Amino acid sequence: MNKSSQEFSWVGSQEHFIDQQETFCHGKIVVGRYGGNSSAGQYKNEDGCLVWFNEQQDWEFSILLDAHNTAESAELIIKLFESAEAVIKHLLSSPANHLTFKKIEEKILSLFLSEEFLSACRNVTGETACLIVARKDQYVWWFSVGDCVLYLFHEELAAMGQYQLNQRQFYEWIGEVNTFELDVPCYSVGIRELRTGKNRLLLTTDGLIECPNEPYADPANIYQSFSETEEDESIIYLMLEKIKDQNVRDSTTILSWNVDVIKKAARPSDQ
Repeated sequence: MNKSSQEFSWVGSQEHFIDQQETFCHGKIVVGRYGGNSSAGQYKNEDGCLVWFNEQQDWEFSILLDAHNTAESAELIIKLFESAEAVIKHLLSSPANHLTFKKIEEKILSLFLSEEFLSACRNVTGETACLIVARKDQYVWWFSVGDCVLYLFHEELAAMGQYQLNQRQFYEWIGEVNTFELDVPCYSVGIRELRTGKNRLLLTTDGLIECPNEPYADPANIYQSFSETEEDESIIYLMLEKIKDQNVRDSTTILSWNVDVIKKAARPSDQ
């Protein structure tokens, strides 16, 4: 898809980036992709992502996918959300209120629980972790199935040792093995207020954090990699280069962007 448009999607079965790291800016969102090292045994890339944004309406919507066995489940989810693009964009077009993210969650559940989608999942090989993130005004919302990670980096939070928003969940997927086929589907959702000032959102598949020698297993090390004097795209490229040098096998896909918040965030009553 055209990188200059406001929509971008990709699956590793289209272009695998094995032994090759690539970064580019899609609007203000940095997309980073590395397919893993062939010398470590890698021969395919089953990651995927989708990114939409509207600068005038002040929102971003992203999906990060880390599939297993084949990329078919990642391809299926991207097609599913592209079919619902108009509805989701409409929900994000108005100022955020207490119903905005609830309506998005309800729409996503209706997509994942539809008989058409469940039937399609039964006919794919493999399954995928799926992390969905929407940012509107000074709020970030996420819907997480599996073990992709969402970080929120801000100096006030870093001072408290807080970096990660969602909890990684293992043995949880969508596809051939499907949480939405359970009697009670299992997934995680959350909403956070962004802090006043510069907030950095970063989504990653597990290749970054499970790399040999674990240079980025501690989120503080990811946070400290960013510098005010360097462009975020070059920093993410260097991160991918570092895990390449560590002979990582697993593929890594990163989505990251900054949100500047002018409004005052919640503070203790005695401050």
